[in-house]
Amino acid sequence: MLEIRDGHYVHGTFTLDVALRAAGGELSAVLGPSGAGKSTLLNIIAGFEPLAQGRVLIDSADISAAPPSQRPVSMVFQDNNVFPHLTLWQNVALGIASNLRLTEEQSSAVNAALARVGLAKLSTRKPGDVSGGERQRVALARVLMRPTKVLLLDEPFAALDPGLRKDMLALVKELTREKQLATLLVSHQPEEIRTAADAVLFVAEGKVWPTMPPASFFANLDPAVASYLGRAVNSTKA
Repeated sequence: MLEIRDGHYVHGTFTLDVALRAAGGELSAVLGPSGAGKSTLLNIIAGFEPLAQGRVLIDSADISAAPPSQRPVSMVFQDNNVFPHLTLWQNVALGIASNLRLTEEQSSAVNAALARVGLAKLSTRKPGDVSGGERQRVALARVLMRPTKVLLLDEPFAALDPGLRKDMLALVKELTREKQLATLLVSHQPEEIRTAADAVLFVAEGKVWPTMPPASFFANLDPAVASYLGRAVNSTKA
């Protein structure tokens, strides 16, 4: 379980109030207007941005003061975090050892992770020799190598075509269930996550709104939600 209790973030004139709960084994879509604070939310959880007040907890353990390297959190960005001078195999192995000196058992685990994401036959290639979707699969395979409890994805599939985005989303859901991760996915494609997400975290108006089931979010008559979805409404908050 990932929690942020009574969180308040400040950066210059920008503020964000945060209170959330995200269960292990569930995929939560993070939606909201550009500049609302979606990426900031992920950076708070990962430890790249500090809260002015409040606490970040994973499985009831307070990690608010822990540096990013000591948090059981993995983050995948749009640029996929791969090193161009290393092979796909080496990129995944970095999830275990930064010096790439692996035991036989660890090497087998890397091979299994590459197979799990469909890259077993491409392990000796370098990132520049494979597609964007395959590079994103490398980043997800690396997640399998780490003792991760929370997976954060900041628009990782934005540059991919719709069919490949759908495949990658399905893979993320599989990994979320398999490893019982609390997964937060920032997306600008709300319709694509309508049936894929277990919950929606809407970020707007300087706050993270209470978690909503996808059906409730898409039926929401609040003007802020309706405006984001491009839907005209004539009513006030329901």
